[in-house]
Amino acid sequence: MRTRNQETFRNLIAGGLYRHETDKYDETETIMSIATKTKLAIGVCLIFAAPLPVQAQAPQSPTPAPVDGVVRAETFAKGLERPWALEFLPDGRIIVTERPGRMRIVDRDGRLSMPLDGVPRVLARSQGGLLDVALDPRFAENRLVYIAYAEPGEGNTAGTAVARGRLGEGQLEKVQVIYQQQPKVEGGNHFGSRLVFARDGTLMVTQGDRFAYRERAQDLSSGLGKIIRINPDGSVPKNNPFAGRSGARPEIWSYGHRNVQSAAFHPQTGQLWTVEHGARGGDELNHPEAGKNYGWPVITYGVDYSGAKIGEGTAKEGMEQPVYYWDPVIAPSGMIFYTGEAFPDWKGNILIGSLTPGLLVRLTLKDGRVAREERYLGDLKERIRDVQQGPDGLIYVVTDNSNGRIVRVRPASR
Repeated sequence: MRTRNQETFRNLIAGGLYRHETDKYDETETIMSIATKTKLAIGVCLIFAAPLPVQAQAPQSPTPAPVDGVVRAETFAKGLERPWALEFLPDGRIIVTERPGRMRIVDRDGRLSMPLDGVPRVLARSQGGLLDVALDPRFAENRLVYIAYAEPGEGNTAGTAVARGRLGEGQLEKVQVIYQQQPKVEGGNHFGSRLVFARDGTLMVTQGDRFAYRERAQDLSSGLGKIIRINPDGSVPKNNPFAGRSGARPEIWSYGHRNVQSAAFHPQTGQLWTVEHGARGGDELNHPEAGKNYGWPVITYGVDYSGAKIGEGTAKEGMEQPVYYWDPVIAPSGMIFYTGEAFPDWKGNILIGSLTPGLLVRLTLKDGRVAREERYLGDLKERIRDVQQGPDGLIYVVTDNSNGRIVRVRPASR
């Protein structure tokens, strides 16, 4: 049961968007307005616990300046409205999603198809809409495509959902909803959502806390603020960490997440890595492990948009520290581990899309830690929503705006 204070806090901050994550700036309240509301909400609603012994601080990004002369960008396809994700088909064509609810096929020469039929109805509002796309590991046999989206519910509610369908000629066929986030709540923000398949064939779905409901990221009976692990048909693996536990949703893999929009598996270790949005500061690189708590909103390296403290600090026993964090933020969306030949020095590195300030971020890992960060495409001055590696070893990114495009990134010398 929600308390009056929880309702007050939710009503005060519901609908407030913030600049580094939002997709519609013209619908955004000013930061000053949000700050005023948030100060009041905190004063009314939050009682902070006594500080606990401080754990080791996570390493912070040095915020390096973008590097010029290493890569060059060229338009591969254009005329997309708010493209959110891309995925390469085995024949070299690309599936791309547009947040308003369309999915298209991009030919090898960059031509766009008409929107595919059969895509489920989406809540295309604020950050909601048609989001990620992924191919079944056995796509060559079954032609199954998985999509994540904001699913509308009753009473102006919505939640993250996952559906799959067979890719036919100009359409998705036999579409089946295999996962629905519970509970559905009001608001158009923090849906996640990335889809990545593990080596064992299970599907990881990243989600958000739905913004005005952040305390539920710690509630195991809720799907908000969780990464989940399901089978390709939507059933729950028996070896999930909370399977069989009373009061916990069995699909949960890890919890205490704010809004995870980047996810990839390490090509050698098979370990899941993610990057999630912080508030004002505090974007995090994590490698979420089964059953572990990643702290939000109890611990964070960010603060509220008013500058007020969130939760209890940056560390607490029983809650995981990030591998690395950003302050100021990069507003992460989309990531891969690079394995191609076009950039031989980048093999094994993480590439992350940045919405704000709008970059391609490269992380070099050593012994599971970030050894170096470099940034590119600063001159593009566009929001990068997703990152993929093409069959040619080049990098392909989508730019998030009303006249979005797919940009191909190659070495400057080629």
